[in-house]
Amino acid sequence: MRYTKSAVLFLILIICSVFVANVSNLITVSGSVGHRTLGGEADKLKDLKIGNTTDHLMWFFQISDLHISMFRDEERVKNLGDFMRNSIGAVKPAVVLVSGDLTDARSLNHIGSEQFEGEWEIYQKLLVENNVTQRTTWLDLRGNHDNFNVAGRNSSNNYFQKYSVQGPKHSKSYLHQMDYAGDKYTFLAIDACLEPGPKRQYNFIGMITEDELENIEKLMVEAKQSGDSYTIWFGHYPTSCILTPSVGSGGIRDVIGRHEGLVYLCGHLHTMGGMVKRMYTRQNAGFLELELGDWKDNRMFRLAAIDHGMFSFVDLHHNDWPIVLITNPKNALFNNPQREDIRLQTESTHIRMLAFSLAPIVECRIRINSEPFTTCDKVTDALFVKNWNPSRYYQGLHHLKVVVKDEEGRIRSIIQSFSLDGTSENFVTMSRFVLMTDACTIFQVFFGTMIAICLIPLTILRLWHMAVVRGKCTRPKFRLGFVRNVIRKLWLLASVNRLFFPLFIFYIYMLVGPWAAGDIIDGHFGVVFMWGIVVDGIILPGSLTYLYGFFQLLFCQLPLLFVYGSILDRRYRHTINPPIRIKGRLRKCLQHLPFLIIMIVEFVLLYFHWSSYGFVSMIIAPLRTWSLILNLALWYQAQYIPDKCLHSGFAAWSTQPKLVKDDN
Repeated sequence: MRYTKSAVLFLILIICSVFVANVSNLITVSGSVGHRTLGGEADKLKDLKIGNTTDHLMWFFQISDLHISMFRDEERVKNLGDFMRNSIGAVKPAVVLVSGDLTDARSLNHIGSEQFEGEWEIYQKLLVENNVTQRTTWLDLRGNHDNFNVAGRNSSNNYFQKYSVQGPKHSKSYLHQMDYAGDKYTFLAIDACLEPGPKRQYNFIGMITEDELENIEKLMVEAKQSGDSYTIWFGHYPTSCILTPSVGSGGIRDVIGRHEGLVYLCGHLHTMGGMVKRMYTRQNAGFLELELGDWKDNRMFRLAAIDHGMFSFVDLHHNDWPIVLITNPKNALFNNPQREDIRLQTESTHIRMLAFSLAPIVECRIRINSEPFTTCDKVTDALFVKNWNPSRYYQGLHHLKVVVKDEEGRIRSIIQSFSLDGTSENFVTMSRFVLMTDACTIFQVFFGTMIAICLIPLTILRLWHMAVVRGKCTRPKFRLGFVRNVIRKLWLLASVNRLFFPLFIFYIYMLVGPWAAGDIIDGHFGVVFMWGIVVDGIILPGSLTYLYGFFQLLFCQLPLLFVYGSILDRRYRHTINPPIRIKGRLRKCLQHLPFLIIMIVEFVLLYFHWSSYGFVSMIIAPLRTWSLILNLALWYQAQYIPDKCLHSGFAAWSTQPKLVKDDN
C-alpha cells in the first residue's frame, strides 16, 4: 500500500509539473529583444534620424470603462466633463480612444441590468457641452455593459447607435485613418460584443464571429491599399477574453499579429480589483497588449505617442499634473523589435519628451544615471529635447530622470529605464498570465477540476465499498487520523444509496442538462447550459457559465459533501460509543451551523438569479432553485434516514467488520 500511495503521489506531481510547464511556456515572453532588420511599415524609417523636430510625432489619449450611471457616483460624470474640457484642452491629442463600457447599465440594486437611455443622454450631453468632436477625433466603442440586454445591433435599445460619436456611422468594428506630421496612422476598433447581448451575469466574455472576422480582414485590406501606416488596434476586451472560433489556436492574437499591429489597447478588467494595476505584456505574435485601468473608480487615462515609429505611453490619474512622456529613448520594458526599428534610438541625436500641464511648462531638467542634471531645450509648448551621445550608454540598463515644473509651481518627477543593446526588463507574471492565457479555458479548467473533486473520490469510494461488501478487499487503513476521518465520512456518504445516487445524478446533470431558462434578454427566452446559452436560435459559447458552475461547486456542493458525511459519521460514532445526552440547544445549533451558512449562500445566489432574470427563471433553475431543494432533502435524509440503510457503511468501518447485506 505504501508503494501504491507513493506512485499515486508521484503521478500527481508529474501532472502538476506538466500543467505548470505548459502555462509557463504559454506566458513566457522572450527576455532578449535584440536588434533585427525589419520590413513592412518599418522600412520607411531607414533614412530617418530622431532629432529635435516635431516630424513623425503623434500623440493621443485612451480612456476606458467610463460607466456613466444614473444611480451612483455623481463625481464620475463631473470628472469626465473636466477631462473633456481641461485635459483635452491642455494636451490637444490627435485622437481619443474610448474603449468601451461608456455606460453602467446596472439597476439601482446593483444586480439587475438594462440599458438606461438617461445614461446615454448624459454621455452625449458631455460631448456636446465640451465641444469634444470639434477639438479632437473621438473614437468610441461598445463594451459589455453597453451591450447588456440588447437583442441585436438593430435593437431599439442599442443606444450606442443613437448617442455615441461613432455608433451612427459604424455598427460594429471600424477603421479610422489619419495623416499627421508626415505619417499615416490607422486606428482599428474591434467590437467583440456578443450578439445578442445577454443580461448580467452571462455577458462578460466577448466573441468575434466569422462574419465579423471577414469585416476586420476587409478593413485591414482597405488600410493597406491606402498606403503605409502605423496600425493601432483597440477594443474593450483583452485578447484573453475574446473567443474567435473561426481562426487557429492563436485566436484574435493571430489576426493582430498577421496584420502587423503595433499595439492592442483595451480595458474591461479594471486592474482586477487593484491586484494588477499595470497590466501589460508583449504577445508572442509580436505586438504589445496594454490593458488600461478604469475611469469608473480609479479615474485612469492613458497618454500614448508614436515617435518615428516607436510606441510609448504613460498611464495617469485624472487631474495629476504635469504630464510627462519620454518618447526617446523609450522604456526598456516596451522595446519591441518585432514591430519597431529600435536602431533609431542608438542613432538618435536627442532625448525627447512630451510635457503638458494646465499652466505653461517653465522648467524641464534631465539626468542619466548619477550624472548632473541638465536643462532641456523647448521645441514647442509640448516637445522638449536634449542632445546626447547614445554610444556612451550602449551596454546594459540605464535610468533617465526627468523633472518638469509648470508656471503655477506643480512639479512632476519620473524615472524611466532604457536599453540600447537589447537588455530588457520582465513583465509582471500576473499581468502575463491574465493577458496571455485564455479566460474561457481557465474557467473550464476550474469547473472541470472542481466537478472532478466532487465526483471522482465519491465514485471511487462507492466502488471500493461494494468490493469490501463482497469480500474482495478490505477497507483502507491510514495512519493519520485526519485523513482517516475524512475518508470515513465520504465513505459512509458513498455507501448510502439515498444520498449517493442523487448527488451522482446531480453532478452528471451539471455536465449535460440545462442550468436555467428564462428571459436571458427581455422578451427573448433562452436556455443556459454548461457549454453555452441558446437564445433566439443562436448559440453563445459557454464562458462565464463555467465560472458560475465552479462557484456553485466550491461554495455549496463540495462543503455539503462533508456536511452530509459528518452527520453520518456522528451517527456512526454514536452507534459504536453511545454518548452522554447532549445538553443545551446551542451545541446542537452549532452542529448544523455549516449547513445553515451554505443554505444562506444558496439563497443569496438564488436572489441574484431572480433579480437578474425574473420569477420564471427562478422556477426553471436546476442550478439554483432545484439544487437548493435537493440539498435540503439530502440534509433531512442524512439526519433521519432509518438505521438499517446505514448498516453496510457502519459495518465496513467497525473494529471487527461484520459485513451485511446492503439494505439501503
